[in-house]
Amino acid sequence: MKIRTIAALLLSTVAVTAQAQSAPATLARVTQSATLRVCTPGDYKPFSFQHAPGDFEGLDIDLAQSLAASLNAKPQFIKTTWANLLPDFVAGKCDIAVGGISVSLERQKQAYFSAPYMINGKTPITRCENVSKYQTIAAIDQPGVRVIFNPGGSNEKFARSQLSHAKLTLHGENVTIFDEIIKGNADVFVTEAAEAIVQSKLHPELCAVNPDKPLQYAEMAYLLPSGDEVFKRYVDQWLHLTQANGEYARMSAKWLGK
Repeated sequence: MKIRTIAALLLSTVAVTAQAQSAPATLARVTQSATLRVCTPGDYKPFSFQHAPGDFEGLDIDLAQSLAASLNAKPQFIKTTWANLLPDFVAGKCDIAVGGISVSLERQKQAYFSAPYMINGKTPITRCENVSKYQTIAAIDQPGVRVIFNPGGSNEKFARSQLSHAKLTLHGENVTIFDEIIKGNADVFVTEAAEAIVQSKLHPELCAVNPDKPLQYAEMAYLLPSGDEVFKRYVDQWLHLTQANGEYARMSAKWLGK
């Protein structure tokens, strides 16, 4: 019995050691290469927006630059899409993914998340004269309401799961989706509160509907390699320190105006 116990312990130790050795060593790779590979869709103000190939701006872009600097590295931004975000990340194309990513259990199955850095629930945006019409999910989820959404992310999931009675329209470009509402081709778009607020400032015709009381709770965080506990702890501690020393607040004020 004792021999079996010892053998089981040895096998367990070997398995744990093998798992630790096979786990991705992101921190070491970034340090050695002096490059932090950052996947981002680049179509989601105020988090990440691409002006031209390789030219990104936004809150998450500034924060990724801060994270890279803490590692004595430079960020390399890799364009992806919401539909390809998780496949690209799991395929190892990047070390971290940013850009207004909502925490979800489906994504958690294949990747780690950093500690959340923002609560940012689902909020409708519509023409200002229609704000009173779209105060609740029930009011939006009607056959006569034209709901537009972008593919591949939590906005599509919310539209299909919560607004199935409305007339749903898939729009491939998140950047131009707001123009469709202004033109009268759609009635409402449900996205995160931060984007609804920023886009309402950019487009005076549009108003965010109760962004301080979102229709559905959501958190923003960064995608990290599954199984890499060392890198997750590093990113979480870096994020904690940026919030404690005021760096995060300064960047947030720059992009969100608060």
